[in-house]
Amino acid sequence: MKFFAAKLEEGVKGGNGKPSVGPVYRNLLSEKGFPPMDSDITTAWDVFSKSVEKFPYNKMLGWRRIVDEKVGPYMWKTYKEAYGEVLQIGSAIRALGAEPGCRVGIYGVNCPQWIIAMEACAAHTLICVPLYDTLGSGAVDYIVDHAEIDFVFVQDNKIKGLLEPNCKCAKRLKAIVSFVNVSEEDSLKASEIGVKTFSWLDFLRMGREKPEETNPPKPSNICTIMYTSGTSGNPKGVVLTHEAVATYIVGMDLYMDQFEDKMTHEDVYLSFLPLAHILDRMNEEYFFRKGASVGYYHGDLNVLRDDIQELKPTYLAGVPRVFERIHEGIQKALQELNPRRRFIFNALYQHKLSWLNRGYSHSKASPMADFIAFRKIRDKLGGRIRLLVSGGAPLSCEIEEFLRVTCCCFVVQGYGLTETLGGTALGFPDEMCMLGTVGIPAVYNEIRLEEVAEMGYDPLGEIQAGEICIRGTCLFSGYYKNPELTQEVMKNGWFHTGDIGEIHPNRVLKIIDRKKNLIKLSQGEYVALENLENIYGQNSVVQDIWVYGDSFKSMLVAVIVPNPETVNRWAKDLGFTKPFEELCSLSELHDEHIILELKSTAEKNKLRKFEYIKAVTVETKPFDVERDLVTATLKNRRNNLLKFYQSANVPLYRSYETSTIKA
Repeated sequence: MKFFAAKLEEGVKGGNGKPSVGPVYRNLLSEKGFPPMDSDITTAWDVFSKSVEKFPYNKMLGWRRIVDEKVGPYMWKTYKEAYGEVLQIGSAIRALGAEPGCRVGIYGVNCPQWIIAMEACAAHTLICVPLYDTLGSGAVDYIVDHAEIDFVFVQDNKIKGLLEPNCKCAKRLKAIVSFVNVSEEDSLKASEIGVKTFSWLDFLRMGREKPEETNPPKPSNICTIMYTSGTSGNPKGVVLTHEAVATYIVGMDLYMDQFEDKMTHEDVYLSFLPLAHILDRMNEEYFFRKGASVGYYHGDLNVLRDDIQELKPTYLAGVPRVFERIHEGIQKALQELNPRRRFIFNALYQHKLSWLNRGYSHSKASPMADFIAFRKIRDKLGGRIRLLVSGGAPLSCEIEEFLRVTCCCFVVQGYGLTETLGGTALGFPDEMCMLGTVGIPAVYNEIRLEEVAEMGYDPLGEIQAGEICIRGTCLFSGYYKNPELTQEVMKNGWFHTGDIGEIHPNRVLKIIDRKKNLIKLSQGEYVALENLENIYGQNSVVQDIWVYGDSFKSMLVAVIVPNPETVNRWAKDLGFTKPFEELCSLSELHDEHIILELKSTAEKNKLRKFEYIKAVTVETKPFDVERDLVTATLKNRRNNLLKFYQSANVPLYRSYETSTIKA
């Protein structure tokens, strides 16, 4: 059997209250020790500034200008042009009093200004703090206050929200810099609370008039504090040093360089995942290392196809929902073909798949099938695509296989967290045995599994399974102002992810579960299920509720035991005279009354759209201890509830499109 990772240490049986731990695995490139770091790349600033020296006239940052509601072609800033703006923006913020270690917020959609502000922070040892409003209601307010942000770069249409009366954080700000312009109304509101406002051009002008020498960071300096969802309550700030960022980039460079098809300065990346999340941020940092180009989508994911056709990227990274939509679109087109052409497509698919399974690369498995059928699919992805990477949540084997066969490019899954800079593991291209897995450890990290006895996961069993733990040099430094939580997840140098994985005999990692009640939906968003149950449980229609989310789906569903008194009142108002059990079977109760009530509760509590419950199954009997569905303290036993309803053939994911009312 071919092994894809090196075993560094054997597993250890637990005892005396300590869990068993599995073997320690490393990347094969690190089998005899982590490779020495590049002496000229020790910080995020080195990554950018060295590429400016090597590739000054390469296209770096691309965007599409919208004039009269029409989207134009891509316009570009070269590395040299971007560097000039970085120096001016950095000088301007220093002129306002920013000192090394000062926290600077960046709030808005992906665009060149986002990156220029980020690099300006790095140039002067300022700490970049991305702001992202989908972390929940009040999250921006909380982060600005918690991180003690003094200056913020903001997309122009988000300034108004920062200055709302319920956003108390604005009063602590010294300046707001718009990505474009500041309206007179916003400028006046800001001045009333003592906050200065600047348009982008005004800030550039200030930097030119008051130039400051750069003050580059040391590896140990904090590069960024990225806030991410917790199981409940406020977001947690993940502290990442310049050394960690540089280590990730060098490691990714080493990993990618071992394959025949190299990434080069001619590659083009389409950026549409939020820069405030780790996956897109580190993808862009890696591209800057190569002197390659990053083009930004124009802000509307519904017409992302237009950006793809215009940019013609060579690399796309997305969450599973993106690739599910691609798959759905192709399947829809196939159904519209006449039977003869559909038969030919399916025959070519099976032909190429058989050669892929024999070990042939995607480019050599069946050039004939690519020419006759699959190049048309590649054309829909711009015609130049060489690599597709899925991360953020599991991608189904069916869709991954389909993309590997039809997209005429490398397709891999990856796994990571903000705490690991997004790059914990990555699959190998053209290795079909890695289908449905997330590959092997990153170059500068180690992975092992730890026993989770209460869930039946044993890292020393016939199938190694347990909580994924990570150790290495490409890791966060802790949670900002939260040493207790840091100590909870960092034990003896190992970061405990809360994710459950399996390590296959070929030493490849697969994600199979979550240890805590925090899951990711297919679009990559975290959802705290227990917290949602507490919120929805406040509605009078709910007696018991179990919220369920599948990482292969993009929405939430629930099993609800309705309150008999509330249901009987509803029935009386509508003239229904049926017993409670019969009322619970009515679609009017499921798809109208209960869904509307849950939507009202979601809106009242300012939940995010992906936290809305899209479909419900109504149960008449409360969850009870006798069936082992709840604990003695009446807390939901999540695994038991899932097994119970699966064994009863309850269609938890009854298609919410069939509901007459949509949340």
